[in-house]
Amino acid sequence: MDDRLIADFVKEMRKKFNLTQVDLADKSGVGLRFVRELEQGKQTLRMDKVNQVLSLFGRQVGAVEIRSGREHE
Repeated sequence: MDDRLIADFVKEMRKKFNLTQVDLADKSGVGLRFVRELEQGKQTLRMDKVNQVLSLFGRQVGAVEIRSGREHE
């Protein structure tokens, strides 16, 4: 997931579960400022905190293979 995809996913899930940014911050154990920055797609956020938020929705960020479309050549 890139930064924008994560931001959009978090915002969409928060709204799906009728959570405010304050609710999401409280439930995930991060600060309100962090939630706001995450939803805005800030590129320099701590991965452990991003995963704290994502874990509420059964997701996490991790190392993934970069697919160039040429991996079978």
